[in-house]
Amino acid sequence: MEQAHHCTWGGGAWSSGWNRGTGGAVAQYDLGQAASFPSVKTSCLCLFPTDAWTSRWVESKHKSDYGKFKLTAGKFYGDAEKDKGLQTSQDARFYALSARFDSFSNKDKTLVVQFTVKHEQNIDCGGGYVKLFPSGLNQEDMHGDSEYNIMFGPDICGPGTKKVHVIFNYKGKNVLINKDIRCKDDEFTHLYTLIVRPDNTYEVKIDNNKVESGSLEEDWDFLPPKKIKDPEAKKPEDWDDRAKIDDPEDTKPEDWDKPEHIPDPDAKKPEDWDEEMDGEWEPPVIQNPEYKGEWKPRQIDNPDYKGKWVHPEIDNPDYTPDPSLYSYDSFGVIGLDLWQVKSGTIFDNFLITDDEKFAEEFGNETWGATKDAEKKMKEQQDEEQRKKQEEEDKKRKEEEGDDEPEGDDNEEEEEEDDDDEPEKEEEEETGGPLKDEL
Repeated sequence: MEQAHHCTWGGGAWSSGWNRGTGGAVAQYDLGQAASFPSVKTSCLCLFPTDAWTSRWVESKHKSDYGKFKLTAGKFYGDAEKDKGLQTSQDARFYALSARFDSFSNKDKTLVVQFTVKHEQNIDCGGGYVKLFPSGLNQEDMHGDSEYNIMFGPDICGPGTKKVHVIFNYKGKNVLINKDIRCKDDEFTHLYTLIVRPDNTYEVKIDNNKVESGSLEEDWDFLPPKKIKDPEAKKPEDWDDRAKIDDPEDTKPEDWDKPEHIPDPDAKKPEDWDEEMDGEWEPPVIQNPEYKGEWKPRQIDNPDYKGKWVHPEIDNPDYTPDPSLYSYDSFGVIGLDLWQVKSGTIFDNFLITDDEKFAEEFGNETWGATKDAEKKMKEQQDEEQRKKQEEEDKKRKEEEGDDEPEGDDNEEEEEEDDDDEPEKEEEEETGGPLKDEL
């Protein structure tokens, strides 16, 4: 029998269906459920991977060799059941998996997208992001060029790329954020949250801590610039923008010009130098200690300096503000469309809501409730592995010691016999053992 995970909201536990708390009503959806609730204060869609996940998630058939997902909590976890998620299982593969939900628009509403990512394989190159698609997506034909609304989440490839993608589709063009948001690159589960507000502002959180925020218009190139350089303006011909000039009163000293290199005065022609054979002898050259380099007049303040000329700007006739940059008419599918060199990433705790506070509490009660136990289990595993490795190393060294050839002992005995030979020779010469002199 399928069992859904539980969360709390407003002090009440909720599993399947509804529970009204202090912040409104919420619904949980496992991968086999769906509902819409336009009349309630708080709207939320929660996707928890369960044993029935294949009934909700659709694998694209656009290619025949997409990588497979499996349901697992991984090698280490905080809770064996609650931490189960969708894990990539095949190396060097593209993945294309998606789940549909009732279509909605975020017009005049805050949009919060949240999920957890765990790169327990210590990922070297691969994506850990999600895509939100419009409801018109053909899931069985989803691929890398399928049009999406928002792409959000971590992306790692070598030491040079460790970023959080925040990409919006605007009028058919995918627009990347102009800021660099660094993602987590360890092996533990992390919570990623994107908040898009109807005032055209945004916020990115990792592990419920704000890491970036600002204005959609300022941090993405959705629109042409408000101002442009006046095409009619030109710098006046008599505009002097030189802060310093050569001093007209300064003159080069008469003894300034000296050669950079001179013949070595201490050099002497070798005695065996044959001019007929070796040619005319010339002394080697050395750096001239009196050489002063190229002479330049000293600099003085320019009395005609007018400052740096700034090209005047005018209002851009092509600029039109768009108060609905944040808004999309339709959200209907969440997808994992990514490439991974080394598989093992686990995705879990998918949440789409219009309530920032609820998203934060939801994160604390899912990711936050098991993260410490997960870390503890990993540390215990590492310690056990360390001890095991030490025992194996010790055993190997002992075996190597037992395998030493017996000839070594014989060689030592022969060396001792050799040391005794001089004493025997001295005894033979003196006719007996040596004695101390009186």
